[in-house]
Amino acid sequence: MKTKKLSKRAVVGIVILMAALLVGIFLIKPVETGVTLPELMRDAVLHEEDRVNFLGIKAVNPALISSFVLTAALLLIAGALRIFVIPKFKYVPGKLQILLEKLVDYFDSLAKTNSPHKNGFLGAYAFAAGVYIFLGTLMELFGIQVIAVSGASVRLPAPLADINGAIALGCLSYCVILSGGVIANGTRGIGRALKEFSLPISMSFRLFGALLSGLLVTELVYSVIFLSFVLPVVVAVLFTLLHALIQTYVLTLLTCVFYGEVTEPPEKKEKKKKKRIAKGDIEAESLGG
Repeated sequence: MKTKKLSKRAVVGIVILMAALLVGIFLIKPVETGVTLPELMRDAVLHEEDRVNFLGIKAVNPALISSFVLTAALLLIAGALRIFVIPKFKYVPGKLQILLEKLVDYFDSLAKTNSPHKNGFLGAYAFAAGVYIFLGTLMELFGIQVIAVSGASVRLPAPLADINGAIALGCLSYCVILSGGVIANGTRGIGRALKEFSLPISMSFRLFGALLSGLLVTELVYSVIFLSFVLPVVVAVLFTLLHALIQTYVLTLLTCVFYGEVTEPPEKKEKKKKKRIAKGDIEAESLGG
């Protein structure tokens, strides 16, 4: 009987909530901001209007401020974990220790699985890049506000929602791949890496396009008055979490895969080793016979 009463109350509550939302949609008038939707979406991509004054030196894109804030926050968190948390690790781990160990183990296994040669640094880079992409994308959910040069309040976007940030991360990943090829195979590794000259471009624009699409969809939903009740919360959280997870996995996986290709030993050496092993077995069999 109690469950039936609770279910009836839940249904009544949902009906009242939906009715209130419909009343709000039809009664509340949209606020005229003087900015059209195409202009709003264009500025979300190019950041030509809402620029932020950086230390009184120059007006820059808000995404640059986001990258500095995120980098400082990650460094502080890493320092705090190293000083206060990691020295207290126990044989029977707690929740935070399990979380950290799982994250490190995931990226380390991702590097070793896709790049079995010269992968000592790759796991650390994949971990750093993955954390940066994931937390940087989640910055959109916090809605941190700053004052633009024009005097308007601007929400800090994800650092990689700006094309410059995406290109920088793509080029950095390519430099890691190139350095791995040089360390493992010398000039041959350089040749292998240079064959994939379009790799930084494809990685950068894939990352930028995916994050930007979520930003534009969210801005579109917020700009339409009939969709600006409750739905933006669902859309923002859904797109942000989805892009954070997918793009973290895609970029780290691609980096590890291409790193494994350029660090793979030459086939000739492997064939010679196999021939030597085969000759040794034949000689051992002949002597044994």
